[in-house]
Amino acid sequence: MDVAIKKGRKFDQVLEGAREVFLKEGFEGASVDDIAKAAGVSKATLYSYFPDKRLLFAEVARVECERQADQVMVLIGTDIPADQALRMAGERIMCFLTSQLGITVLTLCAAESKRFPELGKQFYESGPGLVSERLTRYLTEAVEAGQLKIDNIPLAADQFAELCKTRIFARILTGVQTEFSDTERQEIVEGAVDLFMARYGA
Repeated sequence: MDVAIKKGRKFDQVLEGAREVFLKEGFEGASVDDIAKAAGVSKATLYSYFPDKRLLFAEVARVECERQADQVMVLIGTDIPADQALRMAGERIMCFLTSQLGITVLTLCAAESKRFPELGKQFYESGPGLVSERLTRYLTEAVEAGQLKIDNIPLAADQFAELCKTRIFARILTGVQTEFSDTERQEIVEGAVDLFMARYGA
């Protein structure tokens, strides 16, 4: 998996087509033919950018994780109460984790990370690692603004992210459950915010 990605004029086009197919078919069901067709490129062009389907999937996942994280930072800030900001962040984490792409990323990385360590490393850096970095940035600002009282901010950021995965993470990883109702998602996020604010509210 440690292969350099070649950028070019149709790179973004290929990524968008791949994202569309991966969301619809999952990793195993997504064929190179279907991805090339959705992207409007030839198979030769696709392979010139991504010689391995796992590499393409990892890049789609990385871009999507960054997009979700950027949206969180746009939504949250110290101009709104901390519990409201955390609820928005929690909803974004939950939205991605329970999406078709999020579930596919998680299960694929769990299955393939031993054979392809670079895949697991890239997922961590663009997924959980990025979420932790963005939450740490927000929590630092919230502490400085007097909204929260936290001694170990990086630890608190990881704690909040883990609270947002309560119950669903193990169920997704083991294939026990792959669809979650709005009520289930809201219950978990609300519980995460309540527990976090009870511990760290100023």
